[in-house]
Amino acid sequence: MKGIFSILFILLAISCDKENQCKLLADVPVNITIYPNSTEYQELNTVNGWLYLTARKPSKGIIVYRAGPDNFKAYERTCPHDPENPDARLQVDEETVLFAYDSVCGSQFILTSGYPFKGPAQCPMKEYRTNYNGNSLRIHN
Repeated sequence: MKGIFSILFILLAISCDKENQCKLLADVPVNITIYPNSTEYQELNTVNGWLYLTARKPSKGIIVYRAGPDNFKAYERTCPHDPENPDARLQVDEETVLFAYDSVCGSQFILTSGYPFKGPAQCPMKEYRTNYNGNSLRIHN
């Protein structure tokens, strides 16, 4: 019986450690409104369109991705695997436009969910909330 409790305790500790790793990114206040149907944000006029926005430091910027006609995703560009590395920055794979990657550690993430699928990253990209009313898109936390 002691053996089962020991195994459960170890699994719980590993689980908590992984959860804590995912909270390493600084919480930067974000409250941005853009108009994705305007010519200023032409990249977002169609599904699978994307662009980068700047945000307050220590943020490395935001990836905005149009996943559907009324569905937008916004992710922090700081790689969750190594947030302290000044050279690490997520970027969209321009050939497929379905993935984001960090060229420093080699991690790759799915843009529709933010989850890693390749490389050392075990935590998803930090996602910001989005509210779209057919005209304006608010990105916030």
